[in-house]
Amino acid sequence: MTTNYRDALLHLLSRISFKLGEFKLSSGGTSDYYIDCRTTTLHAEGGRLTGLALLELLHEKKIKPAAVGGLTMGADPIVSNVATASAWYAQEHHGAQLIHGFLVRKTEKAHGTGRKIEGFFEKDAPVLIVDDVCTTGASTITAIEAARESGMNVIAVACLVEREEAKGRAAVEAAAQGAPFFSLYTANDVRAAHVKQLAL
Repeated sequence: MTTNYRDALLHLLSRISFKLGEFKLSSGGTSDYYIDCRTTTLHAEGGRLTGLALLELLHEKKIKPAAVGGLTMGADPIVSNVATASAWYAQEHHGAQLIHGFLVRKTEKAHGTGRKIEGFFEKDAPVLIVDDVCTTGASTITAIEAARESGMNVIAVACLVEREEAKGRAAVEAAAQGAPFFSLYTANDVRAAHVKQLAL
C-alpha cells in the first residue's frame, strides 16, 4: 500500500472535524478545541480514507487481526470502514486477510442473546480495538475488557486521534496488557493542519 491515505485523512479531519473555541469534554474538563471525528468517519470520502489509513497502519506494523471492534458509537464507522477496506484489499491482492467487525454495546442487550458484543465473535481470535478520539481512554478500555471477557485475544489498540493526556495513554496501555497502542495522529497534528488551512 503506497498511497498517502494518512495525509489525505488528516487534511479532511482538520478541515471538517476540528473546531477552536471553549468546549466541555465528556471527562468533565474543558478544552480550547474539539475534535468530532464522526463528521469525518461518516463522510463518504472520510470513511474510505479511515479504513484505508488504518489498514495501512496494520500492514506497516505487521499486525494481523481476524477482526476489528470498539465501543459504540464512536468506533462504529471505523469498524465498518476497516472491514470494507480489508475486503477491497483482499480482492486486489489475492490471499490477503479479511478483517471482520464487531461492536461493543455499552450495556448487555436485554433481549435475544443478551450479548454485549455484536457481529464477529470467535473465541481466542486475535482482534484490534479501535476508537476515534482517546482522552481518558475509558471507552477504549471498556471495549478491551469486553473483548477479553468474551474470550477474544486483544493483540493491538488504535485510535484516530490521541489527545496526549498522559493518564489516558497510561490507562489504555495498562488495560492492553502488553498489546501495542497506536494513534494515527495526535491532537497537535490535527490542530497544526487546521491552523495551516486557515492561513491559506
